[in-house]
Amino acid sequence: MLFPTVTFAVFFAIVLPLNWLLLPRGRVWSVFIIVASYIFYGWWDPRFVLLLAGMTLWNQLMAVLIDRAEGRARSLRLAIAVAGDLATLGYFKYADFFLVSVHNGFARLGLDVGVPVLQVTLPIGVSFFTFQALSYVIDVKRGTVRPAPLIDFAVYLSFFPHLIAGPIVRARELLPQIFGRHDPRRVDVSGAFFLIVSGLFKKVVLSDLLSTRIVDPVFAAPSLHSGLETLVAVYAYAAQIYCDFSGYTDIAIGLALLLGFRFPQNFDAPYTAVGFRDFWRRWHMTLSRFLRDYLYIPLGGNRKGRLRTYANLMATMLLGGLWHGAAWTFVIWGGLQGGALSGEHLWMEERDRRGWRELTRSRARRWIARFLTFQLICLGWIFFRAGSMSTATAVLGRLVHGWGEPSPLVTRGVLLATIAGIGVQYVPAEWFSRVKAAFAQLGPVQMGFALGLSLLVISVLGPSGVAPFIYYAF
Repeated sequence: MLFPTVTFAVFFAIVLPLNWLLLPRGRVWSVFIIVASYIFYGWWDPRFVLLLAGMTLWNQLMAVLIDRAEGRARSLRLAIAVAGDLATLGYFKYADFFLVSVHNGFARLGLDVGVPVLQVTLPIGVSFFTFQALSYVIDVKRGTVRPAPLIDFAVYLSFFPHLIAGPIVRARELLPQIFGRHDPRRVDVSGAFFLIVSGLFKKVVLSDLLSTRIVDPVFAAPSLHSGLETLVAVYAYAAQIYCDFSGYTDIAIGLALLLGFRFPQNFDAPYTAVGFRDFWRRWHMTLSRFLRDYLYIPLGGNRKGRLRTYANLMATMLLGGLWHGAAWTFVIWGGLQGGALSGEHLWMEERDRRGWRELTRSRARRWIARFLTFQLICLGWIFFRAGSMSTATAVLGRLVHGWGEPSPLVTRGVLLATIAGIGVQYVPAEWFSRVKAAFAQLGPVQMGFALGLSLLVISVLGPSGVAPFIYYAF
């Protein structure tokens, strides 16, 4: 079920009042929200509701067993829990990738092994709820979270606003809210509406327009397009993926607010970053924190020497790239991120920290650092977007050749949407705060009129039909 559709609007119009009616009734509300979330998830394919329920039962069982164990038994049971989660994720997401890679490897040696392809259907959002399940059992083992009642854990794992594409909400962030009391009079309705409308605009108008007008055509057949079209398509994809994913996050956070729950922030103007460490503090922030706390630090972080630090950074980002998709292009993308982070870390070690501070203090130098960081990010997006290595190399080739050819896809609308998608991140945060504060001062009739007008503008400017969110595929 897609957020920007009439189907979801009807679904949420039913869920919202029942949510507030049943919240004071505790367990009745929990059952209701689980059923609603399962309907939301099963709308695409009801079979995978069983997967979600199975993951819930498995991780709750292991959390209880981990909590009851002592000493090495806790670590052993955690290992079993993690292995079960990763095995499930690995089967659905990587089985065919592994088999095809094995087949191609033997083919290069001149051997026809005939490895079967399973053609496994990838459940939407499986990576996201698997990561949330992993964080739960790991935190139980660490002692930062106690096992919740099964019904509350089921709410945590299936809660529909974040179920499909995040943000990745940890148990210690959401479970206390499930246990707590909720007052509808304290809901930030104006802030929620502002987030939902801004998210719809970024998704339906900017992201989908850039996707249909230039990104999809160029990446589908790079050799048919000029160097200028290819260059603009790369920058347009940078704007598209930001608008698409941050738009989803805005809508998800806004919907959760209307239901009485707060999610963590997931984006903070990532294209204003002055380096890759800064970028990953701003882009998909909940994933960045997950990779840091559950992968990079357990691997040793920066505590075991320089070379081990670089190895840990590279391993973390390679696995982060592979998490995004079962393709070598994602591995290359992760490798570029790990290489850039390692290079930046080395540069900061080799030069004293005063040099970096001076670089970031100077406005001109900050802009140079910001410009170079953005170019390298866009280079990585080429591999992230390309469906294959051959497509990625073809796009890179067209950036060198093909200049001077006609570029009909580079239109004023495409350029304006690209500039808007990137430039909105440079708007001072206090400006948005003022707009939200002014919106909050409107009366109910005025607020309804403003929302209706905004939705009308979005429907007029956006292309017909709504494409699935990019991160639904992960």
